[in-house]
Amino acid sequence: MTTSIFDYDRALNALLYVANRLERRDIHKIFKILYFADMSHLLKYGRAITGDTYVAMNYGPVPSSIYDMVKVVRGDSWFSAPDLKAFFAMNGNTLTPLRDCDKNYLSDSDVQALDESIDKYGSLDFKAMTDISHDSAWEKARQNMQTNDIAIEDILCENGADKDYIEYIVDNIAAQKELGVCRKQ
Repeated sequence: MTTSIFDYDRALNALLYVANRLERRDIHKIFKILYFADMSHLLKYGRAITGDTYVAMNYGPVPSSIYDMVKVVRGDSWFSAPDLKAFFAMNGNTLTPLRDCDKNYLSDSDVQALDESIDKYGSLDFKAMTDISHDSAWEKARQNMQTNDIAIEDILCENGADKDYIEYIVDNIAAQKELGVCRKQ
């Protein structure tokens, strides 16, 4: 099972971008918008926008690290990152952005995928968002007894990618992870 490489700055700014452009800013809707944008971008460009690992939870895919960021703002996180409270406020499950995103962290293709996801899914209600996000990738992760992480392979397969393209993306992510380890040493 392959997972992406999380990019904190890009994820923070994607979260700000989406939260600033929705009327209903509950985290369920925001997380699903990000999921669909990440799926689309991964299929088109071979890279997810946020690089987050999506977890199959009861009401659909949830970006694990971004959810941890939201929990910091909400005040129920196990780690501290007080700088996040300068970007967002929480009221129940509503995430209110306190500033706009810094587009220097988002590519043109990132913004395009986010806009397409907002346009397509932004007006859907909770039930519709839940139903549509309960795709085969989510279902496979829910049935896995070892982890509930949604594999990149399954996300790509869900979106019609062929075996060769999936293998290419998985190899590319593995190489990026290896290079990241090398840079840190």
